[in-house]
Amino acid sequence: MSILVTGAAGFIGSELSIKLLQRGETVIGIDNHNDYYDPDLKENRLARHIDHTKYTHIRMDIAEATDLGRVFSKYKPQKVVNLAAQVGVRYSIENPHAYIQSNIIGFMNILEACRHNKIEHLVYASSSSVYGANITMPFSENDNVDHPLSIYAASKKSNELMAHSYSHLYSLPCTGLRFFTVYGPWGRPDMAPVKFAKGIMQGSPIQVYNYGKHKRDFTYIDDIVDGVLKVIDEPPQSSENFLKSYPCPSKSKAPWRIYNVGNGNPVDLMVFINTLEKYIGKKANLEFLPLQPGDVEVTSACMEDFCENFKFKSRTNIDHGIRKFIDWSVNYHGSL
Repeated sequence: MSILVTGAAGFIGSELSIKLLQRGETVIGIDNHNDYYDPDLKENRLARHIDHTKYTHIRMDIAEATDLGRVFSKYKPQKVVNLAAQVGVRYSIENPHAYIQSNIIGFMNILEACRHNKIEHLVYASSSSVYGANITMPFSENDNVDHPLSIYAASKKSNELMAHSYSHLYSLPCTGLRFFTVYGPWGRPDMAPVKFAKGIMQGSPIQVYNYGKHKRDFTYIDDIVDGVLKVIDEPPQSSENFLKSYPCPSKSKAPWRIYNVGNGNPVDLMVFINTLEKYIGKKANLEFLPLQPGDVEVTSACMEDFCENFKFKSRTNIDHGIRKFIDWSVNYHGSL
């Protein structure tokens, strides 16, 4: 099978590409290699699979509709996994236009290309950030998500709505996955796990927002990719039990679904930091700061629907995941 993966030099996209190649798929990878964070990390991720005989890599931006259309026409993918996006909650406050260009215009181009090329299944990354001001725990796919707290979150909610429109109008099977705080080897340097580990190793201050009272549903990269692989193979069907008089936010009469993909066991931020200290062998120099604009205090994934429908089980607890992350960090960087 031929599968197109956007964001293929990214944290999740690179790991997913490797796993798809290992199971014999043909993978067409797209990435624009922007400099939002260190491009060398992207190149090093990509080096693990770029020479595989069944992998083709294309350096381009999905916001360029004509170029994207040519890729679809030439390589004729059967399924698409869209992981390309401008990421980061705080950066979206500083530079909102970047999110419109990549996450709205780029995603619109993906939908159009999928429509015109009769794609069998579009799987795309959403985010736990869409839950925004919601304080009901755990977050359920059936919750209202009409109160995003950042442009990043709003762009991901928009993706879900755009996908539904295309699914309804053109019978395009679409599955959106709300990822919860992904961490592990090859992780993004703008995310807390890498920033914290770097600070502890170097003895520099760590900025801990909300005075350390955050809780996050940290999800190890292998579990995330395992979940995506399961979803790719099972395009959604029209929901026979869908009630127009009481529409369920996560299902539709169209072949469209939304799922959480998380660990299902939120962890106190201070426990996460203490576990980093244990495996690094040094104490952190903590600088406690107030809650930042756009941040939510707690994330917690209700995994009931996803586990039931895909026989999924998160296998990596926080202690094991952090140990593997630190082992990789020391091996990759020498010291962060």
